Amino acid sequence: MWSGFQTAVQLIYPSRCLGCGDLVDSDFGLCGPCWRDTPFVAGAVCESCGVPVMGAADGFRIECDDCMRHPRPWSAGRTALIYEGRARKLVLALKHGDRPEIARPAALWMARVGKPLLSRNALIAPVPLHWTRLIKRKYNQSALLAQALSRETGLSCCPDLLVRNQRTPKLENATVQQRFDLLGGAITHHPKRRHRMVARDVILVDDVMTSGATLAACTKACMEAGAARVNILTLARVSKDSRHQDS
Repeated sequence: MWSGFQTAVQLIYPSRCLGCGDLVDSDFGLCGPCWRDTPFVAGAVCESCGVPVMGAADGFRIECDDCMRHPRPWSAGRTALIYEGRARKLVLALKHGDRPEIARPAALWMARVGKPLLSRNALIAPVPLHWTRLIKRKYNQSALLAQALSRETGLSCCPDLLVRNQRTPKLENATVQQRFDLLGGAITHHPKRRHRMVARDVILVDDVMTSGATLAACTKACMEAGAARVNILTLARVSKDSRHQDS
């Protein structure tokens, strides 16, 4: 019965490519040209943020220049895309373009690259959005990704594990140090949710990692609340070549 219903829906609303809108065979997917134009991460990656690095895995921890320059407080990190070209358009469409349907396929991509981080009893939590921005944007894109990732992996998700107590200014033009300074103390754990992360691995989910300041503030809040370990999983990572683009 359910398969028949799905077929009927597909006949009325055929699947469209998330990138260009052309018809595609699978629901919530990309057509061939858009898939080829989307910078998916593959090969050897930085263990801290997931950005591709030169060389091959050799059994030792590999980190990119940024993560060596700014040691991360979390244990490990992965990302599905490089924040440029069509990937940037998809992220901005999810974030500002009222395209929440992008979260479902994005979570599939994130689950694939994040497999090494998905310990059996890990708790998934999104980077929080200040309530004033939540009202304006209507949804927290990181929470949509976290909830979709939870459905895909079967791991528990706590959408309000962390709270953003201060509304910080937009960080696009801020230096790395300014980002860290502005976010100091801005994010804390929800006092009624602390018991959910005590002695437990937490996977922090965000749409884009730029400097890592927001994820560092979230990691600090989790560790102070008693988390055993914190890993990060993002949809996209800003690389050196894409720093000039908005994030």
